[in-house]
Amino acid sequence: MSRSLTLGLYLAWSAGRGRRFAERKLAERVAEGKEDPARLDERRGIAARPRPEGKLIWFHAASVGESLALLELIRQLLAERRDLTILVTTGTVTSAGVMAERLPPRALHQYVPLDARAFVRSFLDHWRPDIAVWTESELWPSLICETHSRGIPMLLLNARMSKASHDRWRFLRGMVRSLLNRFERALVQDDLTEIYLRRLGLPSDRMEVTGTLKEGAAALPVNNAELESMRAEIGGRPVWVAASTHPGEEEKVLEAHRLAMKTNPRLLLILVPRHPNRGDEIAALLDAGGWAFTRRSIGEGPEAEAPVYLADTMGELGLWYRLAPVSFVGGSWEPIGGHNPFEPAALGSAILHGPYVTNFVDIYQRLTESRAARLVSAPQRLAEAVDELLSPDRAAAMAHAAWEVVSAGADVTERAKTVLLARLDAAGAQG
Repeated sequence: MSRSLTLGLYLAWSAGRGRRFAERKLAERVAEGKEDPARLDERRGIAARPRPEGKLIWFHAASVGESLALLELIRQLLAERRDLTILVTTGTVTSAGVMAERLPPRALHQYVPLDARAFVRSFLDHWRPDIAVWTESELWPSLICETHSRGIPMLLLNARMSKASHDRWRFLRGMVRSLLNRFERALVQDDLTEIYLRRLGLPSDRMEVTGTLKEGAAALPVNNAELESMRAEIGGRPVWVAASTHPGEEEKVLEAHRLAMKTNPRLLLILVPRHPNRGDEIAALLDAGGWAFTRRSIGEGPEAEAPVYLADTMGELGLWYRLAPVSFVGGSWEPIGGHNPFEPAALGSAILHGPYVTNFVDIYQRLTESRAARLVSAPQRLAEAVDELLSPDRAAAMAHAAWEVVSAGADVTERAKTVLLARLDAAGAQG
């Protein structure tokens, strides 16, 4: 195992002053509303529930996107092994809420402990995972080193590294090499990530480029009764959705909607902010613009005289994408990096997006090459695209192309399942 002075100093700090620093950090995050006060002990490695009997695979995912990408794989693993439990750890309140709603039976969520050695040891003492799986590339040194020191097999799954992350780690090359070499295998999303990880010290023979696990994700869920009710309320109106929007994007979307209504006066926009707690802010924006609108969070449905429906609720994208044949995916007109285009693609909605899609650049590239997604650089271009795609034939052609790209990714989930179950069996044989 390669050694690193920087890593050694960090681990010494984590074992000494790290706990006091972690407690101060927790207090700050509670004050900022970034922690759940009722579950703070989990951040200290103190479990909220007993460890189930039998085999346990632990997945660590940084936040919402990474954890959602695991859901179909988790379902398939649990269906294959009736004696298996899955533990998913994340670090955000939003991801915890989503996991509470979406994880299947025999899958549990806990907050990941902060990276102080005492907290990490408490967590590992309790859960005793048979395999530890990191998703994407969030590398906490104490968590990695303590897990490895106990002989727990460690894998990187759905590994992804941006150029910015690579450039940051490059200045700590010895430290990251030592951390990466503790992983015995890595399934990586793309060739660029494989190059970055190899440059940082992960041996090529431990890596396999499989594609992104998001490609194999199941379609977002929906309440079918709610879907039929909403379809009846909308009736025959043409409809499009602007999903996962961020500050600075709603104004442009509304400008595009106003332009599109010149040729489609009955056009309905379903406006879905990425963060529903911005509902009041967006409602004020709509009022200031003179828009008639109704609002999901207060129990209202779409109304014939209202051209905008503000869907400021959590976890209903599966409903909105099924209702709208055309979707603008937000986080792409501001330098956010975009959001997952496979969600609308899996549900038959044509995909429009802005230029800022660095978080999913490889996926958007494949969708664009297949004519399954289209870049719109300004409100005028968005209005023109919405108007064109309201023609059922044109929207259906894009949606079908997107579905073909999505369905090809089912192999990624199958490969991940095969690797994990084989390693689980090997760990059992060694034990």
